Amino acid sequence: QLMVRFIAHYGIHFIVPIFIAFYFYKENRLWVSIILLLGILIDIDHLVANPMFDPNRCSINFHPLHSYWAIALYIILFLLKKTRVIGLAFLLHILADTVDCLFIRSEF
Repeated sequence: QLMVRFIAHYGIHFIVPIFIAFYFYKENRLWVSIILLLGILIDIDHLVANPMFDPNRCSINFHPLHSYWAIALYIILFLLKKTRVIGLAFLLHILADTVDCLFIRSEF
């Protein structure tokens, strides 16, 4: 179960962004890949947590950049054409962390 959780979480963080960039953004796949992968930078808010890393803590609505208010902002960024890729990067990060939360809360 731990390995499935690890693969799901980090697969969404690192494999899904590259797939999306190569499939949907063929003309700019390199730059879009980089931007989507840089969505991981919202984890900087883990630096203010105590402990900084807790494998059994759900990040969603715990860390400031993972809060519901921040997620609402990421949705707005995604809806605007000029910031769509940045919003997508952040939303993919939130999706990965949401999947992780589901694993944390599951009984298997």
